Amino acid sequence: MRVFFDSSAFAQRYVRELGTEQVLSLSNSATELCLSSIAVPEIISAFCRLQQESRITPLQYRHLKTLLFADTTDVTVCELTPEVVRNTVMSLENNQLRGMDAIHVGSALALHVDVFVSADARQCAAATAAGLQVEQV
Repeated sequence: MRVFFDSSAFAQRYVRELGTEQVLSLSNSATELCLSSIAVPEIISAFCRLQQESRITPLQYRHLKTLLFADTTDVTVCELTPEVVRNTVMSLENNQLRGMDAIHVGSALALHVDVFVSADARQCAAATAAGLQVEQV
């Protein structure tokens, strides 16, 4: 099963939240993990924010970053191609989404994934409307 994670969902592998157990279960059952090329910068941004807010230490930040980079060596990364841009524009025109959220939907469509995973309700609705099977975490 090819499982696509948006940044909000994939970050739960590293920062415990309400959906972390579900994210880990989906990760373990997947035959292939998929991300958009924007996922890593978005997740690093979240880690930086946590450090700036003193919610994690600089040592914890470095550890999380190391784990993320190690995990992403084994994932399929969808680059920003013309097909992804077309899918993204379609998602933006048909839904109330932010640009980056629409890129995740556009990337999942381009990769023809089996499951789209996100913690964002509007993004999940847009992915469902686009014909993707969705797991909201």
